[in-house]
Amino acid sequence: MDGDPVFHRASQEPAADYTIPQDWELYTPEEHATWDKLYARLMDVLPGRADAAFLNGLKALDLGAGGIPNFERMSDELEALTGWRVVAVPGLVPDEVFFDHLANRRFPAGNFIRRPDQLDYIQEPDVFHDVFGHVPMLSNPVFADYMQAYGQGGLKSLDSGCLRNLAALYWYTVEFGLIQSSEGLRIYGAGIVSSPSESRFSLEDASPNRLGFSVERLLRTGYRIDDFQQTYFVIESYEDLLDRTLRTEFDPLYAALRQEGQAGSYQYTPADVLDEDHVVTNGTQDYANRGGRFA
Repeated sequence: MDGDPVFHRASQEPAADYTIPQDWELYTPEEHATWDKLYARLMDVLPGRADAAFLNGLKALDLGAGGIPNFERMSDELEALTGWRVVAVPGLVPDEVFFDHLANRRFPAGNFIRRPDQLDYIQEPDVFHDVFGHVPMLSNPVFADYMQAYGQGGLKSLDSGCLRNLAALYWYTVEFGLIQSSEGLRIYGAGIVSSPSESRFSLEDASPNRLGFSVERLLRTGYRIDDFQQTYFVIESYEDLLDRTLRTEFDPLYAALRQEGQAGSYQYTPADVLDEDHVVTNGTQDYANRGGRFA
């Protein structure tokens, strides 16, 4: 597409690991203003909805200082906290490249930003989604370890035939996860915190399912990419998320999926609620489990 920032932002061909210069100095005043507009409208929504770990990460990395963050400066601050750095990539990268970056505590972020007419939705993750949505959680030491463990697990799973199943674990935690904090149900997933409307919907609407976290359940559960989620999975803590993921033997789960013909596909739809699922209620709101769905 002529004029699309994903093209004019890259000043050279990607390296073997798909990294490119951020070219921070090439961002236009309009592009910096787009970041500021997106940031401001989310900060009208997230206090009281986003988990403290996310909000603390925003402050620790000073992501509200104004304009698109400079990856080098931001990475120096992040590395001092948890050993992670942010690297620029031109867009989505192959699975093996993505896993390798995470396994080595590098987060690949798109270096382009959406156009002003794309404030509400952009199909491919841009610098705002990747940095505002994901990077604050990388300042939390436990969640940072979970992200590295996910990358390491992904590298081990490349030949399993189950990468699509493993993607559901990432989707329902890193992108669209909720946590039962001491203050009530809160958001930590990047796909939610970067969307004002889904930030409200995920916590306050009566229609979606909110279910207790289970690694095996997630590997078998499909998800939506074109609308709000029909199910959100709720973790008890980041420590529990990391511990249960590290203690899970994935090879037997993959073997079972292959034997059942479910490798690379999903047994459950995003709308399903199973008898063994733990249904999570949100604060004072009374969600009734009727006929397998919240009414």
